[in-house]
Formats: sequence, structure tokens, C-alpha cells
Amino acid sequence: MKRKQITPKQYADAMTAVRLSSHEKVCMERMKTLIKSIDELKKDVKEMRADMNKWKGAGGIILILISIIGSVFYFFTK
Repeated sequence: MKRKQITPKQYADAMTAVRLSSHEKVCMERMKTLIKSIDELKKDVKEMRADMNKWKGAGGIILILISIIGSVFYFFTK
């Protein structure tokens, strides 16, 4: 039985395909990791926005209460 001869160009093409497929696997894992971290960051930003909105309301209420207390104090000192 005669062995099939492979040319250097065919060998180079085969090895390039192997290297590309392994490179694509590595890139795919990296992309999965990046997408996961981006999703986590988006979730964290949403939570921070919700917290900031809560504190904006609380700050407004505190400001109103302080102004009322200051007005009452000013009224009784005069």
C-alpha cells in the first residue's frame, strides 16, 4: 500500500486550521468572560442608581424638615 504524499503547502494549511480553531476557542472563552463581567457591571449600575434615587428623596425630606425647624426657631426668637 502506497502512502499518500502531502505537500508542504497542504501541511501548512492543515496546521494553520488547527491553530485557528484553538485560537477561536480561546477567544470564545475570553468573550464569554467579558460579556459576563459587563452584565454584572450593568446590574451594579442599576442598583447604584436605585440607591441614589432613594437618597435624593430622603435628602429632600431632610432639607424640608430642617427649614421648617429653622423657621419655627426664628419665629419664637423674635
